[in-house]
Amino acid sequence: MADPRFFENRGPFTLAQVCEKTGCAVPPGADAAKSVFDLADLAGASPAHLTFFTGSRKLRDAFAASGAGVCLIPQGATAQAEKVAPPGMTLVEAASVQVAFAAVARLFYPNYSQPIWPQTGAIAPDAVLGKDVQIAPGAVIGSGAEIGDGTRIAPGVVIGPGVAIGRNCEIGANVTISHAYVGDRVVILPGAQIGQPGFGFTPGAKGFIKMPQLGRVIIQDDCEIGAATTIDRGALGDTVIGEGSKIDNLVQIAHNCQIGRHCIIAGQAGLAGSVVLEDGVILAGQVGLGDHTRVGAGARLGARAGTGSSIFLPGGVDYGGAPAKPVREWAREIHAVTRLAKRRAQDEK
Repeated sequence: MADPRFFENRGPFTLAQVCEKTGCAVPPGADAAKSVFDLADLAGASPAHLTFFTGSRKLRDAFAASGAGVCLIPQGATAQAEKVAPPGMTLVEAASVQVAFAAVARLFYPNYSQPIWPQTGAIAPDAVLGKDVQIAPGAVIGSGAEIGDGTRIAPGVVIGPGVAIGRNCEIGANVTISHAYVGDRVVILPGAQIGQPGFGFTPGAKGFIKMPQLGRVIIQDDCEIGAATTIDRGALGDTVIGEGSKIDNLVQIAHNCQIGRHCIIAGQAGLAGSVVLEDGVILAGQVGLGDHTRVGAGARLGARAGTGSSIFLPGGVDYGGAPAKPVREWAREIHAVTRLAKRRAQDEK
């Protein structure tokens, strides 16, 4: 569900209107006048919501347990989906589930991108500023934003509409924050970009279609975000940075990532969508993690280590290499390859 603080919901719409927008047929026997009030992911949906299921095995259990009233599914998948679909869920077949969901998202939230908003003054009249807040020249504070006591905002900062920032924070020059809640005592260094839309596209008949990004960024207390680091908002849920975590410069955190408490992420690391780092994880420089990777608590990844998609790395282990392996195993393989290369060089002499 999109946060009304950041996104204006134009619903509800009937099932017939939703199907017309997506080019899908109203399912036989379904109530075309059934109201759809909002969108949600499988786990967060209620009977008033529309969600989608691509048929992925890893989401099968979430689909079976979903409370959604309407669900977009692939063309021809109704018979199979009905075997596991919850009672009362209306299944709507779509030629492309992602394209159809993007169309519905734009129906409910036509102004989802919000790159520019009308404002005559640097500080919106309805922005709420706490005691001893310091705002340097050139900063812009959007409508409905809230800034906690003692927070200092440097020149060129842009705080978007509805953003809430806690107490005693330090926001560096030229930082942009939108669609976000920021806790207390958070330090954000110059040039960081917080809450921009995630990199979500799906192929359509005329090229790639942007998937509206309707989530938020949540930065908990005592975090530090490095210079020129980017943290994208979630697609439907939230991107979360856990309490006390420290992120270096030039790090990319993609949509829906979940960073645990007291994690360390060094410079030029990149996390693809829906990566989960449990508490106390340490990533060295230039680590790259594929989408839906999960790293267990206390694990450490050496420089330039990496994973593919949907990988689980157990906690409490040091990893190296790409694909990442326990560091001793990785070191043995490197030494073995080195020895083989030396033997071949000797044989060629």
